[in-house]
Amino acid sequence: MTKNLTVYVDADACPVKEEILAAGTLYPVDIFFIASYAHVSNNDDGRWIYVDSESEAVDMYIVNHAQSGDIVVTQDHGLASLLSGRGVYVLSPRGITFSEQEMDHTLFRRFLSAKQRRAGGRVKGPRKMSESDRTRFRESLKRILSINEGKR
Repeated sequence: MTKNLTVYVDADACPVKEEILAAGTLYPVDIFFIASYAHVSNNDDGRWIYVDSESEAVDMYIVNHAQSGDIVVTQDHGLASLLSGRGVYVLSPRGITFSEQEMDHTLFRRFLSAKQRRAGGRVKGPRKMSESDRTRFRESLKRILSINEGKR
């Protein structure tokens, strides 16, 4: 018996939960939403795993449980860098797939933004989530799921 592919969602601020659940009805996947106790959801359907509210607790849970071939949905570039080199598919809620080859550049941009903020500079945040972002996410997730279904 083969293990289903697992999708781990960094769920504290994930805007595409419904899209993930919809994809889960099309493919044989296990979906887990990982969140801190500070973000307890009223719609707990058994897919929610709660961890301490300490900084990085959600990230550490995901790092310790995600295996090669699994999918992680996160906006956190640091978490993406820890997973992309381990054969884990890392996908942003905007449908961008993080690759190991791009992580040095991605982390350097994050460092420069943090440095600018510490110096009192203003750094623009991400733009509002659009319908085209949601569409790109759905397509990216389905592409990864269909690739993995072909390996079964």
